[in-house]
Amino acid sequence: MDAAELESFREFVDNRSSALLKTAVLLCGGDRHAGEDLLQNALAKAAGKWQRIDEPEAYVRRILYRQQVSRWRLKWRRREVTVAEPPESHEERAGRSDAAAAAELRVVMREALSRLTSRQRTVLVLRYFEDLPEADVARLLGCSVGTVRSTTHRSLARLRSIAPELAALRPADAEAQPSRDFSPVEVRR
Repeated sequence: MDAAELESFREFVDNRSSALLKTAVLLCGGDRHAGEDLLQNALAKAAGKWQRIDEPEAYVRRILYRQQVSRWRLKWRRREVTVAEPPESHEERAGRSDAAAAAELRVVMREALSRLTSRQRTVLVLRYFEDLPEADVARLLGCSVGTVRSTTHRSLARLRSIAPELAALRPADAEAQPSRDFSPVEVRR
């Protein structure tokens, strides 16, 4: 790598590493240290091929996804997450500000995501955080669109069962938004 390529790589890392780190941390279930490791490995791989990369961010994101897929294919056993105290009741949260409720929502979501399997978490992050269509997720993960759909469905169901309090923690502005489901409903008598 010559000086110009090295400078280009450093500039890319300076400008895009925080956004890439957010994705990596989400892929690792909220574990910042594991996310940093994942991103560092991806950047190291990208640095070796920097002169041949046309779209650096897409290339690094693809490495992140594939490394995460490799992790959950290893079938590591997950440890049970234990907590010292039970969660607070809805009444205890009622007096908090919207900013505090939004922060608590992020914490609860991160905890719930960490309790999903790596595969479930990866599919949800790609579909909803990265906002990728099912076909792109299937291509990135090396599976069929049907597998992405079923995994998404099961992952959301598991997320709802793990953290039913997520519905109670929605920020106030989310409650004011109307439903986007305008599909006709057939009434049978």
